[in-house]
Amino acid sequence: MRIALLGSNGQLGLDLQQALAGHELIALTRRDFDVTDHARTRSLLTALEPEIILNTTAYHRVDDCEIFPDLAYGANALAVLNLVRIANDLEAVLVHISTDYVFDGKSVEPYRESSPPWPLSVYGNSKLAGEYLVRTMARKYFLIRSCGLYGHAGSQGKGGNFVEAMLAKARKGDSIRVVDDQVLTPTSTMSLARQMAVLLPTTHYGLYHMTNEGACSWYQFASAIFEISGLQADLSPTTSELYKSPALRPRYSVLENARLKELGSNCMPNWRSALQEYLDAKLRLAG
Repeated sequence: MRIALLGSNGQLGLDLQQALAGHELIALTRRDFDVTDHARTRSLLTALEPEIILNTTAYHRVDDCEIFPDLAYGANALAVLNLVRIANDLEAVLVHISTDYVFDGKSVEPYRESSPPWPLSVYGNSKLAGEYLVRTMARKYFLIRSCGLYGHAGSQGKGGNFVEAMLAKARKGDSIRVVDDQVLTPTSTMSLARQMAVLLPTTHYGLYHMTNEGACSWYQFASAIFEISGLQADLSPTTSELYKSPALRPRYSVLENARLKELGSNCMPNWRSALQEYLDAKLRLAG
């Protein structure tokens, strides 16, 4: 398959390059074009004639989205509408990445693809707007929601990822406070990339949840990072109220990979196993 990978130098993009290495992959970054530049995006993608447009780009600085909603909707909705139209014109499949933040966190059981979304923040609303544009207008699409992503490339727009931030703080001897009242499923971008590589050659189009299995709080995730790494850390739990972030986060955003399981295609490991693999690989690279 001829795949145009947008955001190829991000943490998910780099792992997708590895997972999709058997395909004709065109790796594109912001240096090639900004997705909010609709004319250039159309011109370049039309010339490339991909069979799949795989969009990993987003404006995902959750707190900044509250201050700059125009940037959030420009990248997460209007740019997506442009990609939908381009994919339809090229008769290509659009693959778009969304988020657990489309839910309000009031559930007591994992959200399925059929669960009604109700976002709490500008970021969540902008991502849901992009979802609706894909679901109502794209002729062929894979819409993928994931959660708590971390990968070896780090999230460049955020200056790292949660795992790397925790390791750095522990090594400096910082006092670390992490919220214990937000429950999620941390997801390795390598796990997600491998799962996407299984799904993309099929025609089972539609909405999918794709996360590692299991659930934990951010505090429990941090504890596991230090336990597996063998690091001693001054770690203690805190609450969302004390953290006082500008954007509201869902208190519970665990996703059920229901559709993958219905298809017999779920290959996502438990979150602790994925974290172990990530940290083992990090250790090998350092050695």
